[in-house]
Amino acid sequence: MRKLNIASFIVILLSFLIGILSYGYFPDKMATHWDALGQCNGYMPKFWGTFSIPLISLGLFLLFLLIPIIDPLKKNIEKFRKYYDTFILITLLFLFYVYILTIFWNFGIVFNMNVAFIPALGFLFFYMGVILQKIKRNWFIGIRTPWTLSSETVWDKTHKLGSILFKVSGVITLIGIFFPRYVLWFVLGPVVISGIWLIIYSYLMHRKEEKD
Repeated sequence: MRKLNIASFIVILLSFLIGILSYGYFPDKMATHWDALGQCNGYMPKFWGTFSIPLISLGLFLLFLLIPIIDPLKKNIEKFRKYYDTFILITLLFLFYVYILTIFWNFGIVFNMNVAFIPALGFLFFYMGVILQKIKRNWFIGIRTPWTLSSETVWDKTHKLGSILFKVSGVITLIGIFFPRYVLWFVLGPVVISGIWLIIYSYLMHRKEEKD
């Protein structure tokens, strides 16, 4: 197993270990969901509240390991494998951070969850911009539209723009820390706009390629 994958697996094991050691201190109903203002509005039974994120992390990790094996364009994934493995680790660290925040809250430490959530989310978006610049055409990872999947050129142009847009989205997300009442706009707005524009852009590049 690659070193980055080993690090990812250690993060998962650590989350399970923390859950096991903390289990006896949690209430029977654990806070697991927060509203737009960062206040708790959803609960789960203690078992699922404790182990849902570790289990999701494990499932995602196994899926991420499977993708380079089953992708028909697996050779392209190997061209950016280091960035892919780093993305796996960052995604699992992001979930681990959310897990730690959830544990703190259920230990009685009350704070604005959305604001605490922002730094990790902004960094995740920014790294998505980094990896988009390196991704080669494949069936599972990246901006997969009918037009990017059918053309190497359209794929490269769309991902080059996507790299810029997601880095900017990450920075805008971080700025949302200073506007806690509107933090969801800083998170969702840039990502949704970027996603819609990238779909349109890939289509336009496909039309341009056909004309050329």
